[in-house]
Amino acid sequence: MNSYRDLIVWKAALRLAVDCYSATKAFPNSEAYGMTSQVRRSAASIAANVAEGHGRENTGAFIQFLRVAQGSLKELETLILCGEVGLMVEAEVASLLGQADEIGKMLRSMIRSLQQKL
Repeated sequence: MNSYRDLIVWKAALRLAVDCYSATKAFPNSEAYGMTSQVRRSAASIAANVAEGHGRENTGAFIQFLRVAQGSLKELETLILCGEVGLMVEAEVASLLGQADEIGKMLRSMIRSLQQKL
C-alpha cells in the first residue's frame, strides 16, 4: 500500500463525511455553529486522522491516530440527537449510523492487526 487513499477505511470515512455534509445542508441556519458544525467536523476528522496517522510512517503513531479517529467516530454518533430533535429523519440517522458502525469495525480490526506487528 503506497497511500492512505488505498485504504478501504479511509474511503469509507470520506464517503461518510460527504454524506454528513449532504445531510446537514438542510439544517436550519440557527444550527450553523451547533449540530451542523459538530457533525461536519467530527465526520471529516475520521478520514483526516486515518490519513495523518498513515503519513507518520510509524506503526505506533498510526495506531494512535486510528484511536483518535475512533473517538471522532463516537463523537459523530451524536447524530442520534439530530433525529431526536427533528433535524434529520430517522431513516437518514440510521443510514449514517450504519456507515459509522462499519467504519468502527474496520478501525478496530486495523488497530488489532497493527498491534500484532509491534
